[in-house]
Amino acid sequence: MIIDLQGVIWKREQKCILNNVTWRVKPGEHWAVMGLNGSGKTSLLNIINGYMWPSKGSVSVLGKKFGTYDLRKLRHSIGWVSTSMQEKLYKTETVEHIVLSGLDASMGLLYEKPGAEAYERAHVLLEELGCDAMAQRLYETLSQGEKQRVLIARALMAQPKLLILDEPATGLDVFAREQLLQTVEHMGKRPDGPTLIYVTHHPEEIMPIFSHVLLLKQGEVFRAGQTADILTSETMSAFFDTAVEIAWRGDRPWLTLCQEERESNE
Repeated sequence: MIIDLQGVIWKREQKCILNNVTWRVKPGEHWAVMGLNGSGKTSLLNIINGYMWPSKGSVSVLGKKFGTYDLRKLRHSIGWVSTSMQEKLYKTETVEHIVLSGLDASMGLLYEKPGAEAYERAHVLLEELGCDAMAQRLYETLSQGEKQRVLIARALMAQPKLLILDEPATGLDVFAREQLLQTVEHMGKRPDGPTLIYVTHHPEEIMPIFSHVLLLKQGEVFRAGQTADILTSETMSAFFDTAVEIAWRGDRPWLTLCQEERESNE
C-alpha cells in the first residue's frame, strides 16, 4: 500500500479534527482529495508526512508503519508542494538553488555542494516543467504559476515515490492553472513517476489521470472511490449541502449551482 490509514482519530484541545478516517491508496492509483475549509485536509496531510501523530488508529505510508520506522527517512520519499511552502523559501535565492535544495528536503538550504549529476537532474526537471530558461532568476521575481512549477521540480529532485500537491492552483489565473494541470497530467502518466495526491476545492481541477477521489467532510470520510462514481450531481449535492450539477466535459467534471440555488442566493 502507498497509504494505509486505519481508524485514524486526531484531536486538538479536546476537539476531534479527524474522526475514524480509513483510507487506502494502492500502487498505480492517483487520488484527488476534496473538502471545504475546516474539513481536516491539512491535518490529514500532516499525518501522512509524519509531522503529526494520530490520537488513535494506525498509519502506514509506502509500506512503512508509523512507530516502527524513522519518519525522517520516510519523508525523503515523499514530495509535498503547497502554496504555504513558498512563504518559507528564501525569496532571494535563484530558481536553480531552490530546486537543488530538494535533494535534502530542506527549505531553500543546501547542506552540501551538489555534484554535476544533481545539477544535470535539476535542469532536466526544469526543462520538463518549462522553467529551464529561468534557472538563474531570483525566486521572488517569478509569477505564481512559475513558482508552483519550480516547487514541483524541487519536490521531484529526490525522486519521491509519493507526491502530494496541496491546492497548487491557488492564486493562478485560468491560463496558468490549465498549464499547471497539464503538467500534473503529464507527470501522472509517466510509468516511473510517483503516486499523486492532489488536494483541491474545485472539481474541474481533477484531471483524467486521477482515478479515485476522497471526499472529507467535518473530519470524516464522506465518500471514497472511483472518480466517476464519486463525482455525480447527487453525491456532490449531498457533500456540499447545496444543490449542484456535475457535467463532464473533456473528461473533466465541471460544477455549477442549480438554477433554484442561484435564484435563492440572489
